Amino acid sequence: MERQITLREHRFSHTDIVRFTVIASFTLSSILITAIALSRNIGTLYSQLLYFPILYAAYFYPRRGIILAGLCGIVYECLVYFSLFPDMFALLSATGQAVLFICVALAVAYFTNKIRISEARYRSIFENSLMGVILFDKNSFTIQLANQQVAEMLGHTTEELGQMTFSDLFFSRDFQRQFFERVGSGEDIRNFETCFATKTKEPHWVNLSWSRIDDTVVSCAVIDINAEKLARQVAADSLTQYRQVTENSPTGMVITEHTRIQFANPAFSSFSGYEPAECTGRDLADSVLDQDRERFMTFAGRWNAATPVPDRAEFRFATKSGEIRRAVLYFTPITRNNKPAGLINIIDNTEWEEYREQVEQTKERRREMMRAVAHELRTPLQPIMGYLNLLLHDPHSFGVTDETRQILDRCTKSVDQERQIINQMLEVSVVEGEVISLDYSVFSVLGMVNAVIASGGYAIKAEIVIDIPPNLTFEADRQKLSYVINALVANGVTYSKPPKKIWITYRGSSALPFHRLAIQDNGIGITEAQLDKIFKPENDGSAGSLGHSTGEPGLSLAIGKKYVQIHGGYISVDSILNIGSTFTIHIPKKRLDQGDRHET
Repeated sequence: MERQITLREHRFSHTDIVRFTVIASFTLSSILITAIALSRNIGTLYSQLLYFPILYAAYFYPRRGIILAGLCGIVYECLVYFSLFPDMFALLSATGQAVLFICVALAVAYFTNKIRISEARYRSIFENSLMGVILFDKNSFTIQLANQQVAEMLGHTTEELGQMTFSDLFFSRDFQRQFFERVGSGEDIRNFETCFATKTKEPHWVNLSWSRIDDTVVSCAVIDINAEKLARQVAADSLTQYRQVTENSPTGMVITEHTRIQFANPAFSSFSGYEPAECTGRDLADSVLDQDRERFMTFAGRWNAATPVPDRAEFRFATKSGEIRRAVLYFTPITRNNKPAGLINIIDNTEWEEYREQVEQTKERRREMMRAVAHELRTPLQPIMGYLNLLLHDPHSFGVTDETRQILDRCTKSVDQERQIINQMLEVSVVEGEVISLDYSVFSVLGMVNAVIASGGYAIKAEIVIDIPPNLTFEADRQKLSYVINALVANGVTYSKPPKKIWITYRGSSALPFHRLAIQDNGIGITEAQLDKIFKPENDGSAGSLGHSTGEPGLSLAIGKKYVQIHGGYISVDSILNIGSTFTIHIPKKRLDQGDRHET
């Protein structure tokens, strides 16, 4: 289900409005004072007043500032012309002053733009750097600026860091003292390893490099080495410590160099069938089933990467006795004896996979049984429906009285309900099935919709308004799309409020890759919570949920969604409580190949 939300962007911010107001006020005031001064021949500096709005505008809005300078120059020349004509010297001076306005605006705009580009470049580097950066005062150690990476590393916000000193960041006085000693040397420092304190007072190891920007400001790069430090501390432990951690673990654990086992815990020994002494020195790949070995070697090939990351994969293993077992492997890089190694957790999920396969087999058998039962039940209903319709269509020929006809009509409705239940039993297998074939054809959309309305008798139950071009055609599976239209119209008729009205509208466009067919009702609407449920089959199609008796749309919408998805499309919903709902079917204009189909 797709929701489209349109966000309106404000062209001008509140700050822009204030600045425009100031510029306009300065400009009008300067022009007014200049006009008064010219008319009364007061002073000679009145022209300089126009520089204030020009400089202000050119600084904040370079292009608009140049335009304003031009306008001010024109206004100034006009004022001088009307006040001092025919003084040619004054007129030439006014022209030069107007040109100077524009030159000053151009110069301010040019240098302001250069400064902003440079500032943006350095700010981008500062904010988007993969490492932390802190600027602090050399004398007071107050933090002047810190980027987001440092804040996330230590659990603070950048505002909180701005209220601290650099010395407040250290975990203990010893680390603080070491830092002051290095700073006091007066040299630029590289790779100074120390420990910061997080907001929760936890130790966090970092690597610092700093240099002076000027006489008072120091720039410090902060690299997070906490994970690496902890890994080095773990690597410093002996093999005995590894065994103490792993021997009592119910999860298989091995330490490998490349794929050769250096240590295995009892759980892995039990999993593989090999004694601990037999495991040591054995290649783990030798226990992987032949069919999975190539994939395992690809998985193991990532262990030796320069910056390995924890990874996981599932493989089949052959035990010493020849039994096939499945396991999920989790790899974590470590260092052992100053060499790269790997700690592998091996979780045996053989029983889980066998259980999952049994469940899938049970579900498939249930689907097959449901299909078989539904087909068997449908067969005797067909002649019954035929005879009932024959009797009701021509009651006088068969001597059917009005009273008997009413009884036969009730029987017909009951049989039709039974037929719908049987059809929905078949539809459950459609929802749960994975492969559904499509019978493509080119057909008239208006003809299909009219056929659905006529066969369902919906024109009697509600007012139907259809707005579809007569020559519009789809290339799709007509039968399956008819089912979708029928399900959505039936749903709209069922849940609409009197006087019931349904609109069926084509909303396609030549610029869009999808046909869009909308079915709108004036019903009770759908809540946000219900929107996530209406396309889900109820209780896997149990008997109590095969119809609308519970007030839910049943299986029809779930089946309809499935049919649209295998065409490569989707259904979107817009609904307002007590106003109505609009279901829009999106069908690709271009026919999809089987390999291109997917569920959305």
